[in-house]
Amino acid sequence: MTTRLVAYLNFAGNTAEAMHYYQAIFGGELTISTFADFGVPGMPANGTMHSALEADGFALMAADAMPDAERTWVGTRVNLAFMGDEVDRLSGWFEKLAADGTINQPLAKQVWGDTYGALTDKYGLEWMFNLAAPQ
Repeated sequence: MTTRLVAYLNFAGNTAEAMHYYQAIFGGELTISTFADFGVPGMPANGTMHSALEADGFALMAADAMPDAERTWVGTRVNLAFMGDEVDRLSGWFEKLAADGTINQPLAKQVWGDTYGALTDKYGLEWMFNLAAPQ
């Protein structure tokens, strides 16, 4: 198995909903395992213990946060970044995520020659998109 970096996200009890939302945008194969599937005591039976969205070129994984985990989220900031030259694909994802979120910087040509934009989706995740200039 080769090494790869995968974004692993935590949500406050709505992981399954969020992952179905991302699958609707990015496509791919989604698997969700609940705490009940693994017999984990003290957690909501229908809560998400692990989920994985395997899409073309990347993966997102996620789980429901442990109780009281929200206290540790203060000051934690991560941006998920898509970088590539598939303009239609990336700009389409930008628009779909922005439809239910907030555009922080519209997609626009930048001084480095690429098109860049940033947004916060409806779950509070921050995304950056850098569309490479044609060569």
